[in-house]
Amino acid sequence: MDLQTRKLEFIKEILKIKSEKVLTQLEKLLHGEIQQNNDEIYPMTAAELNERINQSESDFKNKKFSSTTDLLNRYK
Repeated sequence: MDLQTRKLEFIKEILKIKSEKVLTQLEKLLHGEIQQNNDEIYPMTAAELNERINQSESDFKNKKFSSTTDLLNRYK
């Protein structure tokens, strides 16, 4: 299974979580892992962030997005 598929499968499992406690534990684990591997994560520059915002706004205006309901239905 490739990395992208694994990520999608993980997201599907996260969407099924009903316990706030479990979700909090996963968040802590993720944030702890990110801090430990900080050398692999590079912050965006202001220009990169603005470009990403502009692209997102453009996608929204052009209806290039999926609603939460659509995503949940797709992965049921």
